Amino acid sequence: MYPASGRFETGADLTRRRASSNAVRSSPRSRARIAAFWSRAKASSQPPIGPRPPISIGRSRKMWKGRRDGGEFRISPVSSDTSMDLHDRIRRRLRRLPLFELVIDDFRRWRGFGIRYAAAHVAAAIQRTTDRPRVGVMLPTSGLFPISMLAGWRLGRTMIPLNYLLSKEDLAFVIEDAELDAVITVGPMINFTGPLPDGVKEIRLDEMKFSGLPPRPPRKPMAPDDAAVILYTSGTSGRPKGVILTDRNLQSNVDQIVQSVHLDRNDTMLGVLPQFHTFGLTALTLIPLCLGCRVIYTAKFMPKRLLDLAREHKPTAFIGIPSMYNALRLAKSAQREDFASLRFAVAGGEPLPDAVSDGFHETFGVRICEGYGLTETAPVANVCLPEEYRPHSVGRCVPMVEERIVAEDGSICPPGVDGEIRIKGPNVMPGYFKRPEETAAAFDEDGYFRTGDMGRVDEDGFLSITGRIKEMLIIGGENVFPREIEEVLDRHPAIKSSAVIGQPDPSRGEVPLAFVELVEDEAFDPTAIRSHCRETLAQFKVPKEIRRLEALPRNPTGKIMRRALTVDTPGEE
Repeated sequence: MYPASGRFETGADLTRRRASSNAVRSSPRSRARIAAFWSRAKASSQPPIGPRPPISIGRSRKMWKGRRDGGEFRISPVSSDTSMDLHDRIRRRLRRLPLFELVIDDFRRWRGFGIRYAAAHVAAAIQRTTDRPRVGVMLPTSGLFPISMLAGWRLGRTMIPLNYLLSKEDLAFVIEDAELDAVITVGPMINFTGPLPDGVKEIRLDEMKFSGLPPRPPRKPMAPDDAAVILYTSGTSGRPKGVILTDRNLQSNVDQIVQSVHLDRNDTMLGVLPQFHTFGLTALTLIPLCLGCRVIYTAKFMPKRLLDLAREHKPTAFIGIPSMYNALRLAKSAQREDFASLRFAVAGGEPLPDAVSDGFHETFGVRICEGYGLTETAPVANVCLPEEYRPHSVGRCVPMVEERIVAEDGSICPPGVDGEIRIKGPNVMPGYFKRPEETAAAFDEDGYFRTGDMGRVDEDGFLSITGRIKEMLIIGGENVFPREIEEVLDRHPAIKSSAVIGQPDPSRGEVPLAFVELVEDEAFDPTAIRSHCRETLAQFKVPKEIRRLEALPRNPTGKIMRRALTVDTPGEE
């Protein structure tokens, strides 16, 4: 029996479906195609229908095994099928599940055929609007996002998911840097972010009609090393920089996650992460489409709404950041059975506090596992499974990935010794968009990506993150460069100089803590300074606390020494 509308098919459903199928088969075009098929089959020595080819995605962890060479942990390669590009892989899955409700969001339910047809309509709109190789996507978490991505990939375009939480200046920079002249969006999103820069056209999905037979724009397949997406993340200058992820990168990480976590078509995923984020893109958008499992989206994180969705849809997998898990466990309506169906809950993007981990387990009886990855690794590099749970560990590296811990002198650290985490694998980006120097600096002489993160690996290959080399802050899973906040602070007329560090926060992982040195005879007004910051910065980048110092610590050349400042450094009255 075939699932229809989320239920088993009744006798009446079967009768209607058979009648519809017979009508399609009796059309002149269908009869001609069937006749041609059997004609080719008779002329061939091979049977027209043979055994199913082996599935490239397996459930068994026996498909791969790890081995440790000194301080380096390797995963024996498991080939990712790149015989078809990501678009065709997803399209084939959708064709096999035409009536199954794959996506449920805040606005509607999307069946397999509905996603395909809508993507064809959007592809035609893209073709009419722009001939540039890159197209922007700025949408809330919903079924419209994968539809737009499929539409662009059908035409061989590189898609640029836009972070609508960026400041207006940063968003304009990304659009200019990516050389976009068209963005797929909806009216409420434009109301939220403000108008797009001059010369950039809107492809408004809320003004499109997806009814009727869709057009058939010409198909342009992507090669494995073609750029499928460019995701912008904060760079060393404080401005976002584009991370190129190829078709091979994304397909490989989909396979790596599925093989590690043992996901299949019977799973139901619950997603609230923004899809412009690398975890929201790969884990919560591409995996459900490639597997054909159901995914439930909600655009805005509201604990009560998420708990209601969990009760209704019984998800088996949920991916979030620690602050989300903390809010869920503290929700007044939370009940122990709300997540009884959940077999896999993973936290990433920021360290998982013990209070959140233990509190969530006490409230719902579900143990949160930690994962590790970066935008540059598409993103998942490590994941800890429930049956292998170890506190403060992000688990072993996923299949097809090699990791090593490297000391300052370039030697490989033995187990238990801290060093920089370096990663190699088919999911690792080829480089940064239009930044050859930064790309070259991001890889060592052996081709390993320098993560800038500190960690250690134990005897069994389990990785623990112990710190960060980079000065980047991670606030609610978003990368924030201190200099970006400091530049805004320094523009305040009362501030002479400033320095920003991260302060641990039980809700968001980290929040900005600002130290300021005032202009002589100026009054210290932290409320006014925060109001000044809100005029330019996104809310999550505004310092939660501002402390005044008589003089900021500096080195002999006058450079401010952030490392001399800690959360215990007191402010002066």
